Amino acid sequence: MTDTSISPAPLVPPLDGHEAYLVSIGRHPHPHQVLGPHHVDAGVLVRVLRPLAESVTLVIENGGRLAMAHVSHGIWEALAIIEPGAYQVEATYAGGGSWTSDDPYRFWPTVGELDLYLFGEGRHENLWRMLGSHVVENMGVLGTSFAVWAPHAQAVRIKGDFNGWYGVGHSMRRMDGNGIWELFVPGLTSGTYKYEILAADGRWVERADPMARQAEIPPATGSVITKASHQWEDAAWMEARADVEPSTKPMSVYELHVGSWRPGLSYRELADHLIGYVGDLGFTHVEFLPLAEHPFGGSWGYQVSGYYAPTSRFGSPDDLRYLIDRLHQAGIGVIMDWVPGHFPKDEWALAKFDGQALYEHSDPRLGEQPDWGTLVFNFGDSQVRNFLVSNAVYWLEEFHIDGLRVDAVASMLYLDYSRNEGEWVPNKFGGRENLEAISFLQEANATAYKRNPGVMMIAEESTSWPGVTRPTSDGGLGFGLKWNMGWMHDSLEYIERDPLYRGYHHNEITFSFVYAFSENFMLPISHDEVVHGKGSLFGKMPGDDWQKRANLRAYLAFMWGHPGKQLLFMGSEFGQTSEWSEERGLDWWELDQPTHQGLHSLVRELNTVYNAEAALWQHDFDTEGFEWIDGGLAEQSVVAFLRKTTEGEKIAVFANFSGQPVRLRLGLPVAGVWHEILNTDAAEYGGSGVGNLGSVTASETPWGGRPASAEVNLPPLGVIWLKLEK
Repeated sequence: MTDTSISPAPLVPPLDGHEAYLVSIGRHPHPHQVLGPHHVDAGVLVRVLRPLAESVTLVIENGGRLAMAHVSHGIWEALAIIEPGAYQVEATYAGGGSWTSDDPYRFWPTVGELDLYLFGEGRHENLWRMLGSHVVENMGVLGTSFAVWAPHAQAVRIKGDFNGWYGVGHSMRRMDGNGIWELFVPGLTSGTYKYEILAADGRWVERADPMARQAEIPPATGSVITKASHQWEDAAWMEARADVEPSTKPMSVYELHVGSWRPGLSYRELADHLIGYVGDLGFTHVEFLPLAEHPFGGSWGYQVSGYYAPTSRFGSPDDLRYLIDRLHQAGIGVIMDWVPGHFPKDEWALAKFDGQALYEHSDPRLGEQPDWGTLVFNFGDSQVRNFLVSNAVYWLEEFHIDGLRVDAVASMLYLDYSRNEGEWVPNKFGGRENLEAISFLQEANATAYKRNPGVMMIAEESTSWPGVTRPTSDGGLGFGLKWNMGWMHDSLEYIERDPLYRGYHHNEITFSFVYAFSENFMLPISHDEVVHGKGSLFGKMPGDDWQKRANLRAYLAFMWGHPGKQLLFMGSEFGQTSEWSEERGLDWWELDQPTHQGLHSLVRELNTVYNAEAALWQHDFDTEGFEWIDGGLAEQSVVAFLRKTTEGEKIAVFANFSGQPVRLRLGLPVAGVWHEILNTDAAEYGGSGVGNLGSVTASETPWGGRPASAEVNLPPLGVIWLKLEK
């Protein structure tokens, strides 16, 4: 290497040799203190790192050229008497080759003081706009800004396809005591990258960007620079959403796993297929199993490595925006599963991110989830909480998601969840409640609702924790809805029994009404009930194939009539006979068979009538919308109740879970003609046609404490809905 240019000018501070060495190997925590332009007494001193160059020239914006002198360890410098402004660096190498590039160390920081303050307080609700990679303009130059949180790191470098995966020339600067590292790379607008982090113990570790908004397609693990360009066309949907309380509207949800609904479809290709199918069936919402990036497909998305990156398996982030936009334009809401409770141990992702526990709790009794072999977030750390709260906001605002179903809430609430004595640490009061997780959930829910009126935060919570859907202002967790796991388990246990013995277990089908209004419930028949040897929903039904179909039709009609919103996992709507597997698609060929078409038609009719009849959804969460007719007909295995509107409209739901047709006199609130608006035993659904020829006439004959009554024919393994003629 030859020093052919100017000598250092007087009044220029000498370069410390150790600092030069640290910069040259990419270990300096503040490389901008050495590299880039620096005002000195004699002018502006510019230093650059070009370790293998034979000569280096500063090419100034106005056309001037200034030769640079080699100082130490591949660092070159030149003194400009006046401010050089924008400049590039021309380096010549052995053999005559030269390379001209911009200097990342001449640019202002892209992270502002307010950003740093808010993150330090754990209150940066738009964290994805501060951290991660962003294509932005800095000092008039287009490039990519990088920012990452790594408080335990000694140094951080960016490596990627833009620098040959050699990060020494792109060392980041530490911005503050909280451990934010930043660098702007001019001219870079696309590509793949990772961070190289020098841990406190001297090891270099390589990590994907926790805030990356796109990732490589697994099994590749790099982060991808991306810039959103989708033009949303769902303004009408978003405006209406903000003006309506979702609990007062109909909600029947079709849950699906994108990869196995129709395998091979991208987000964009899925749009037409899904809108046509779900729209025809009349579901109001779709719920996607987690779409955040995950390394192992067999986790169904529940072991997340990229919380801010939609999985690239099905396309780009803009492709997902297109799908959601199209669904909204078709009048279909979108819910997504969100997994803030735990994350996988993959060493390239969040685990020991900067060389030691950061996102996870350092104590394995608090930081590991034994059930799933995963790590648990440190909910007591304000920056970790900020990462998660902002992530909820990110999906709601950047992707117009209408609701987040929060996975495994119980695992977060209890310190002893799936742990034996001695394997967990009590809270400061000696109890088993995870106070930090409770506070996090309250903050996430309150923030989501504050910023996005009309959205839904939905808890999958399997215990009797009080106040899950009570507002945070009243000490509740602040969710809008809670999955009714008790109803799911009890009703499935009941419906799986031979009808001959159901009379002895009548409480299993009626007990849910005792607590139906203690929370804002959603009734789920989810993916968890049709996998891992549990069999399909159709397969759970007892009897021969005809009885199975009749049982399933009755069960679904009972579910749609029961107080609460409904969720049904894909395949159950046409009675798929085999258990679901994420490795293959649904058995769509079964829909070619009339028997499966009948069940499919019933689900369509359930949604049609449900959406049209406010009595079935207006008061899902309070007693004003429900009244028993008779819940004690255990011997007949019959359940009878009313659903009501504020205006006084009433629908009677009669369910006969016995294997025989039943004729009963049942009390009704008003005499008159009650039309049969649904009969699951109708021939068009594959039933036997037992019913009431379209209506029953109630006389003013008191029965069961009611002023009117009627003789009603209830079909075997069937449900009928009756509505009073106006």
